[in-house]
Amino acid sequence: MWLKDLGVEACLVVDAVVLKLQVQHFFKISEDNMAFWFLLLLGLATYLMVQRSVAQITRTPVWLLWLVLMTPALLLSGWTLRYGAKQPPPPELILWPSVICLLLYWLLFQWGRGTPRDAQTQSLATESQQDTQTTPEPEPVRPIEQGEETHLRNCFPWSVYYIQNIEYRPQAVICRGKLRTTPTNAYQQIKTNIEQQFGDRFLLIFQEGINDKPFFVLVPNPQAAKEVNTRRDPERLTRPVLAIMLLVATLVTTTLVGAKMAGVDLTKVESDLTLILKGLPYALGLMTILGIHELGHYLTARRYKIRSTLPYFIPMPFFLGTFGAFIQMRSPIPNRKALFDVSIAGPIAGFVVTLPLLLWGLAHSDIVPLNEKTGTLNPNALNPTYSILLALLSKLALGSDLTPKSAIDLHPVAVAGFLGLIVTALNLMPVGQLDGGHIIHAMFGQRTAMIIGQVARLLLLLLSLIQEEFLLWAIILLFIPLIDEPALNDVTELDNKRDLLGLLAMALLLVIVLPLPPAIARLLQI
Repeated sequence: MWLKDLGVEACLVVDAVVLKLQVQHFFKISEDNMAFWFLLLLGLATYLMVQRSVAQITRTPVWLLWLVLMTPALLLSGWTLRYGAKQPPPPELILWPSVICLLLYWLLFQWGRGTPRDAQTQSLATESQQDTQTTPEPEPVRPIEQGEETHLRNCFPWSVYYIQNIEYRPQAVICRGKLRTTPTNAYQQIKTNIEQQFGDRFLLIFQEGINDKPFFVLVPNPQAAKEVNTRRDPERLTRPVLAIMLLVATLVTTTLVGAKMAGVDLTKVESDLTLILKGLPYALGLMTILGIHELGHYLTARRYKIRSTLPYFIPMPFFLGTFGAFIQMRSPIPNRKALFDVSIAGPIAGFVVTLPLLLWGLAHSDIVPLNEKTGTLNPNALNPTYSILLALLSKLALGSDLTPKSAIDLHPVAVAGFLGLIVTALNLMPVGQLDGGHIIHAMFGQRTAMIIGQVARLLLLLLSLIQEEFLLWAIILLFIPLIDEPALNDVTELDNKRDLLGLLAMALLLVIVLPLPPAIARLLQI
């Protein structure tokens, strides 16, 4: 789902997978073709997730781990091809392969795992490796030498951080001791001392430790090794031409998809090409939501002087017309405040744009009667009780026309707004490297965020028993690592305003994903 970035998971490949049911309504294609494309996309997403999450920490081949994870999907696809989509597979074909493959995956992962390293320095080492691999033959950064240890200890005043022992790791130097002042003061003073003594050779990381004893980590600074090469061959971080080309290509693909949603037969438009323009409302609505989401991340990153690329769209001539958009961040997050602000800026910006578009689209949508074709993810007959927020917005836009026996045939702009809600909800999931995972990490620290992420996985799995559309989300979240990249100063806590904003973001997630309670439905008369 993701390309490498240090703070934001904004590439929305999985969103297209999650919306499989919608695709069948947008494109009147056969079940066999649908199963093929779904399997292909799921396989690609699974491979990318496995490669990103475990390739650096186990010797087991990625293709083998991927094959184990994909075995249940392959079995189900084989059943569909053999017996058709109308004949459901036996429960044993779903349950036992899933249990066995998950157990086998864990065993293969543990079998190929290398020498254990400090869990909180693992991601830093991996990040350092990835950064140095992208630079052609960088000059190596010298590690701490034995004769320099005295200078290193002098960087830690006893009144600030009383250092007790120094551990030398292959790609890091871990300094453990006792904190004697506030985390902010300690980090700033020791960072200044390290820079005066060693220049820009190292990045200084301040991490949570066991028993509330934070520790410092010095890792080689890849940017220092790049400086000489950058002066000779400047790194092209922002590529506006590429960004514009992808933007135009995505506008074309989403317009074609939107035209198909509007009922235009694309095989018969030679006589009147203006018919394709009927797809613009959907295309502009969806691209505006995705673009503003990424701009929120990008502009906030720039405010904190975090090096990042421009937002890149991913065009796709089928499904939703796009697999989303993403930015890449090329420098570490300085502190938890920056981590929080960069992470929450995208969902907030995207939601602010989604809200008016969805209201306008709902107001211009048609009311249709509830029938057997009505579904929670059917844009031609959407049940507004799919979520609390959707129901409230639908009642606000449609008023008394919306009754308990009504469904909504969504206007193309409403479809884009509805997808914007799903994008917001998926990004706010408090798991690992999703935006919500970063937000929880910034609010409560990395260790607590891992616990919250695990609980969120289980709760979503339970919710999928009520609304089966969330089952795929739950499965995907199981394979997203709970540990994300820490900020440089990962100890200093947030202020009360940001804590409150983070709680409101989690409340927004709940009102999007939770179905409308019957008592509120009776009150709203829907």
